[in-house]
Amino acid sequence: MMLTNRDKAIIKDLNKFRVMDRDSIAELHFSNLKNPKLAANNVLLRLFRDGEIQRSNAFVPYVYFGPNVEIKKNSQKISHFLAILNTYKEIRQLGRIDTFLVEPKYSKKGNAEPDIYLNFRKTGFFIEVQKTLYSEKQMQEKMERYLDFHSLGIMEPFPHVLILSEQRYAIDDNYPFKVFQAESFTKFMEELKGNTVVPKVKQPSIKRVVSS
Repeated sequence: MMLTNRDKAIIKDLNKFRVMDRDSIAELHFSNLKNPKLAANNVLLRLFRDGEIQRSNAFVPYVYFGPNVEIKKNSQKISHFLAILNTYKEIRQLGRIDTFLVEPKYSKKGNAEPDIYLNFRKTGFFIEVQKTLYSEKQMQEKMERYLDFHSLGIMEPFPHVLILSEQRYAIDDNYPFKVFQAESFTKFMEELKGNTVVPKVKQPSIKRVVSS
């Protein structure tokens, strides 16, 4: 059976986000229908039976993977990718997203590996979706990797760094790039209304990309 445009869009998103839950797929691709979840179930079952996508029944509702995504069906990384997906869904409610990359790789392993690169309202962000509690030492090491990444000059101008976490970390403001912290992207936008304006950081010129 030939893939429909919606089928192709679902598979593209599954490859992009690595893993998606049924409800998110229904929200993003079937919201115009009377019963989005039922419609999503029918399409996802067909795609799974046709070998076009992968599925894990370790979660309720099921979660789905792109055909080329290599991840264990009960991996602890699944909850991390779902958190990134939820961040995407949250941001899209706030306005147009120009670019949203999941775990882009810009340099060799050991340098900063952001969870998200986002271009929103003509401003670039590296976003860390920090659901696990880091020690101050671990967070300092993460920020040092961003500092090393900045020194490579791969991206100009360098995006802001936004840490989404319920924990507020002691991060100084001596970095050559802006660092923000908030519980969520919505909270971040609300805090900006009464405080400083985030400087615009246009889409960076990338001199070298390992993979994205």
